[in-house]
Amino acid sequence: MKSTLKKLLPFAVVGVISGATTVGTLQYFNHDSNAADQSYFTKSASDVTFAGMNSGAVGEDFVKAAKTTVPAVVTIKNYQSRSANRASEQDLFDFFFGDPFGGRGQQRQRQQQAPDNMPSGMGSGVIISPDGYIISNNHVVAGANKLEVVLSNKKSYIATLVGTDPNTDISLLKIEEKGLPYLNFANSDNIEVGQWVLAVGNPLGLNSTVTAGIVSAKGRGIGILSSQGKAANPIESFIQTDAAINPGNSGGALVNTNGDLIGINSAIQSTTGYYQGYGFAVPANLARKIVEDIKKFGIVQRGFLGVQSLDLSNDMQVAAYNKEKKTNIKSGSGVYVTGFGDNSGAEDAGLKVGDVITKIDNTAVTDFADLSIAIGSKRPGDKVAVTYLRNGKENLTSVTLKDQKGGTSTRTKADLSVTEKIGAEFDPLSERFKTDYGLNSGVVAKNVTEGSEIAKIGIVDNYIVIEINGKPVNSQKDVEKILDKYSGNVSVKFVDAYGQIYTRGFKMP
Repeated sequence: MKSTLKKLLPFAVVGVISGATTVGTLQYFNHDSNAADQSYFTKSASDVTFAGMNSGAVGEDFVKAAKTTVPAVVTIKNYQSRSANRASEQDLFDFFFGDPFGGRGQQRQRQQQAPDNMPSGMGSGVIISPDGYIISNNHVVAGANKLEVVLSNKKSYIATLVGTDPNTDISLLKIEEKGLPYLNFANSDNIEVGQWVLAVGNPLGLNSTVTAGIVSAKGRGIGILSSQGKAANPIESFIQTDAAINPGNSGGALVNTNGDLIGINSAIQSTTGYYQGYGFAVPANLARKIVEDIKKFGIVQRGFLGVQSLDLSNDMQVAAYNKEKKTNIKSGSGVYVTGFGDNSGAEDAGLKVGDVITKIDNTAVTDFADLSIAIGSKRPGDKVAVTYLRNGKENLTSVTLKDQKGGTSTRTKADLSVTEKIGAEFDPLSERFKTDYGLNSGVVAKNVTEGSEIAKIGIVDNYIVIEINGKPVNSQKDVEKILDKYSGNVSVKFVDAYGQIYTRGFKMP
């Protein structure tokens, strides 16, 4: 008997210690930095709590979160015409998940191009209002001429694409329905590394899949948006998680254990194109700001600080800058000002080359990702408090953010220039080039915006536009003159990289 008690005693002690060390909950404080924001989509309550790592109720919390989230996560099917451009023929997910076929993905896609009645790609989306607004990734909807949304109950709808933002990889869709299940936006500023999260989506064709993990890092910039060349001014400050995410999860929900939306799953870090440990999600605060802008204004309202910068936390970037400029800047924390853009609010506020930005409002800026999201989530006309170091001394100034044209007020689609509306800029062709290739006219497309009218008809950077509406074009001014105040169908004649000539059209937005 004594022998038996001795054997059982250690287990009893462990049980007592385990019960005594159960971790409590952490209070989730609501921190809304924009009291006058364009609210439409619902935020979660301010008294939400998160389960601790050792909480005995974690299993129940996962079940609750899954039951809340699954009905609000949808499948999005992207249909593209057979005449889709070559750039769009590559699998949608090859961009964001890598090409598991070792560079043969594009060739594979051409050989196995889907029929018109089959989707070219599939991803996920999240219902964010009972009247049918759905948030997803820009790359999930890119190039589509039809978008089908399938709910978790298998009901299917044809969706309207309300708008997209390649700079954050966010898109907003709408289906005509009422009384839909939807998710509330949590305040993603309050998430903590180590916090439990669930990823919900439709990976690899497996509908309504729930995976769990923790937040493994915040404010992560991985260079994926800029490396694809689709984002002119990318904002990367991802939530990093080890919840399993695979192709098809794109656009799906990352939620806390209360079932509130803390991020939109966008990418994974992988050498094979499939899950190897780390996924990345656009923070809910940024995603919500983007879709509010799209819904209210039709375009994203983006404020700019107006600085050219060097990320001091990036040793390689600092070394390259020192070598090029023959300087001796030391790596560290913060963002070093190397210059200013036109109409710079920062320069107007007194910042100078050599200053090191360390805070925006009360948020520390340790690297470019911090600066990117702190400014990128603001609108033109917003004022931000900028803390910076000059000659080792800390200074504070107030900067009024401007848009890229120097404006400080919000704009609508009606305020856009012709090139902004159609989504491209144009450089003239040299006379020598025209002679060599037998062209009488032409402009080179550049900075083509993904999802724009120009992109939808198959034009990418460096394609040559010969005529618009039957009229020759030789400069961007020619394009603007033909389409200024024009409404109706637009005919575009262009040459691709292989010398083939196409005529395609779109309706002027």
